[in-house]
Amino acid sequence: MTAPTAPTFADHFSSVAKGYAAYRPTYPPALAAALAERSPRGTAWDVGCGNGQLSVDLAEHFDHVIATDPAKAQIDAAVPHPRVEYRVASAEDSGLADRSVELVVAAQAAHWFQWDRWITEVERVAVPGALIALVSYGIVIIEGDAANALVERYYHDEAGPFWPKGREHVENGYRDLVLPWPAIEPPVLEMTARWTRDELLGYVNTWSATAKLTQIKGDAPVRALTDALAAVWPDGEIRTVTWPLAIHLARR
Repeated sequence: MTAPTAPTFADHFSSVAKGYAAYRPTYPPALAAALAERSPRGTAWDVGCGNGQLSVDLAEHFDHVIATDPAKAQIDAAVPHPRVEYRVASAEDSGLADRSVELVVAAQAAHWFQWDRWITEVERVAVPGALIALVSYGIVIIEGDAANALVERYYHDEAGPFWPKGREHVENGYRDLVLPWPAIEPPVLEMTARWTRDELLGYVNTWSATAKLTQIKGDAPVRALTDALAAVWPDGEIRTVTWPLAIHLARR
């Protein structure tokens, strides 16, 4: 095994790693189960794992999960599990052994990769017949038209100019990230949460665009959203929050 080189990457999340762990939505258990059903069992590589939200679900189905992220702050905030091995490493230079993993999954991460380099790395580390999976959750949808309209306007008008390059892939459901192996039929799933207004705002504050917006303009835009939501979403009221899941699968 070769040691990964020191990653150079656009780090959008180290500054919000604690909030990311607290407020990012969790994937439905059916996602890990569906990947396992379509994959040889053994070792899974969760690429760009963040704080390990999907990693621990995969560990219920695989003997060993190697979860990598280039941001040490994310790994430091990751959820421990006896079958999950967390490593600080880039997607393009993982340090994994040749032909050592049966599943490669990138959840809400592939839009940040150096795509051609990552494909080459997958070719190297995945066994023949391995399942390759891209997962992305789209723009949030909130129960209640008034609240949803406020967050939608903030997403596009306030945060919109501050989304880093790559976010467009999330918005189009990873349509343009083409896996160069035979495609297989994905499951149809969605991600939901039951949140208070404060939890929703905690999530908004984990957005890379919010971090950049606040850095440039201060916290006034987020405070304005907070006040506007308070007028239409009572304290403590729990609402359903939904994200459509885009899932692309291929067989190595």
